[in-house]
Amino acid sequence: MVRNSQRDWEKKRRREAEEDSLDGNLEVHGKIGRTLELEGDKNIVVLLIVPELDPSIYGLPLNEKVGEGLSLNDLAEQLRLIYCGPVAIEFMHINNWEERQWLSQNFEATISQDLTAEEAVKIGKLMLKCENFDKFLATKFPTLKRYGAEGAEAMFAFFNELFESAPEKEVQQIIIGIAHRGRLNLLTQMMEFPPVHMFRKIKGKPEFPESVDAAGDVLSHLVSSFDYKTSEGQVHVTMLPNPSHLEAVNPVAMGKARARAWSLQKGDYGDERSARTGDSVLNVLVHGDGAFTGQGVVWESIALSQAPHFRLGGTVHLVTNNQIAFTAEKSVGRSTTHCTDIAKSFEYPILHVNGDCPDEVVKATRLALAYRERYRKDIFINLVCFRRWGHNELDDPTFTSPVMYKEVNKRESVPSQFLDRLLIDGLVTEEGIEAELVKHTEELNAALKAVDSTQPIDVSHRGNWNGFIQAPRNIETWDTGVNTDLLRFIGAASVKTPENFDTHKHLYKMHIDSRIQKMQTGDSIDWATAEALAFGSLLLEGNDVRISGQDVGRGTFCHRHAMMVDQSDDSIHIPLNEIVENQKNFIEVANNLLSEEAILGYEWGFASENPRRLCIWEAQFGDFFNGAQIIIDTFVASAESKWLTSNGLTMLLPHGFDGAGPEHSSCRMERFLQLCDSREDQTPVDGENVNIRIANPTTSAQYFHLLRRQMIPNYRKPLVVVAPKILLRHPKAASSILDLAPGTSYKNVITDSTIKNQNKVEKVIFVSGKHWIAVEKARDEKGLADTVAIVRVEMLCPFPVVDLQSVIKQYPNAKRKFT
Repeated sequence: MVRNSQRDWEKKRRREAEEDSLDGNLEVHGKIGRTLELEGDKNIVVLLIVPELDPSIYGLPLNEKVGEGLSLNDLAEQLRLIYCGPVAIEFMHINNWEERQWLSQNFEATISQDLTAEEAVKIGKLMLKCENFDKFLATKFPTLKRYGAEGAEAMFAFFNELFESAPEKEVQQIIIGIAHRGRLNLLTQMMEFPPVHMFRKIKGKPEFPESVDAAGDVLSHLVSSFDYKTSEGQVHVTMLPNPSHLEAVNPVAMGKARARAWSLQKGDYGDERSARTGDSVLNVLVHGDGAFTGQGVVWESIALSQAPHFRLGGTVHLVTNNQIAFTAEKSVGRSTTHCTDIAKSFEYPILHVNGDCPDEVVKATRLALAYRERYRKDIFINLVCFRRWGHNELDDPTFTSPVMYKEVNKRESVPSQFLDRLLIDGLVTEEGIEAELVKHTEELNAALKAVDSTQPIDVSHRGNWNGFIQAPRNIETWDTGVNTDLLRFIGAASVKTPENFDTHKHLYKMHIDSRIQKMQTGDSIDWATAEALAFGSLLLEGNDVRISGQDVGRGTFCHRHAMMVDQSDDSIHIPLNEIVENQKNFIEVANNLLSEEAILGYEWGFASENPRRLCIWEAQFGDFFNGAQIIIDTFVASAESKWLTSNGLTMLLPHGFDGAGPEHSSCRMERFLQLCDSREDQTPVDGENVNIRIANPTTSAQYFHLLRRQMIPNYRKPLVVVAPKILLRHPKAASSILDLAPGTSYKNVITDSTIKNQNKVEKVIFVSGKHWIAVEKARDEKGLADTVAIVRVEMLCPFPVVDLQSVIKQYPNAKRKFT
């Protein structure tokens, strides 16, 4: 066993501090010595005062014996040693008494259990390789910004324990969201990412094969996915790609984790009928202290953690707290005592660990996993460490933090400190350490030499995406129609309620009876009905559906009612989940909190997991995507180009509600058009290989085909729907069931069906969206119905140049064409 030398050192340091204060060598503040700092040339012992551990504040005599020859002061000292050592815990903000009891008992038990010799040696060697990797990069690529782990190497004790313990706890999958700090070390030293491919990237070699259409990303955004094997089994570990907006990956990882769990235990995540949430998939988020404190998406993401349709069964958070963000120290970088104080708002426990003590990090990780397994809640580990260099290795931190970096520059590395302890304990030898370094360096050199002879690997469309491809360069037409008898069956089932279900009285006339009548006549199919038919048909074809938004169950404009609520007991019924007996695929109707960035990130992560799920986010008003612009820019519009990550996320952005003010009237479609890929070799008119598709449908049939078209092809693209408001119930936007029948599809351009003689047309007006109704009315009132044609452009990206050219030829005598 490894002796608990760290705790012995704490006791020794406290005694020395008290003795030195009597000699006048140190200025002592408070009662309990904790950490040494420098202030000018004077040594200061910064002392932690814990009033709750002072028996005198309760009016109790300090030296009175309370049993086994111990005084209250002795007991207080024991509590100080337990709770004020290299590992500390905050949990008194948790309201549940039983939970607090469990935490205190298990904290005391866990930190008293030392690591085995084998565990300690493994961690020592792992950190040694991580340190050597950073030094290797610094030597071979001195101008490289690598965002190394130097100063925070103890984080690898966390990852090692995490991977080792997962199979024992029957965790099958680990999803990791992590920014750049220490990412390259984790990839190469633990996640089986071949160093040769990293070196290829550093040397400017192509990241992807020529056979794929992608540009690549920066070095610190590389990813890996692999199987970690232990004596108890194996766990699959997936690291997600992450943009330079550091915490933006948080909700994405959460969404992917829930989606992956839905695959493993669909009932639990689809219709809440199966095992405990979090049984099979563990979400792990690694933060930096600066971004964690400063980014609003952190709060939004944690706020989702226990919300229905978003909960994961607990996320384990590690905050790599190097006590400085870009250049700002904690005194100016946050308004809280600890960077993890946000967790208190959600009653999540926090473990604070000294980054000089990797063995204590292991213990904290064990407690975190045990807590998460029992309570299925988030838990935070605050790894208090330092950063050897500036924000990157080319930055000089002494410009803004000279005092801190005087201390940092004096410090021995964390791996060296830990290996010194192992040397003292006789667990390793100097010769053994040197041999490990030589062997590791030789492996890295061999990988570096192999750069020119190694080819990039196509990492696209694996796992659930096997069989899918990147979108073709030509615009394709897909038959998205459905048998009309089946549609009538789905339509009737979409409003069927259980016996004795207390349905809202207004729904009978405006929703249930109306839909049944439409299914019988096959006419006047409105927007909500067409949507239900699209959803139902996709479910019966073996796809899942998830739609999220604020009050999305009923719809912002009270038009959808995919989720019905019993007026007597608030119970919920989703008719589309009971179309047929023993239905295998489900729709998840996720009413969510008032968030945009975290929600859209979550849904993007969910959609990235499996192409057989139609994932939709509906904004309450179209312009609400403003709050999610980071996700749109860095994931929705660019993920495939950067990371070869396909995604079929659909965004419904209600647009065109006159009189609602400038904000809620527009979904700012021009911003999405500006995001469209317009490179010389891949313009938005080339075909389906654009980065996003943008549509402005004007009929319910068009909407039906648009939704189904997201799932029918063997490729996926994000879709932005300029969704209507006034067209939801407008009779001119209603369609016939024959418009949804086999042989029909989405029309990129809709010609003017009112024109009887195309040769008489003198003017062609091109419009998009609801404007065709107003223009048509004005045309007819002026008596120009025979000479003016109105053409609707329904697809904005990819722009339907070929279709428009074909339409123009239909009006040979038209001299004027307007848009």
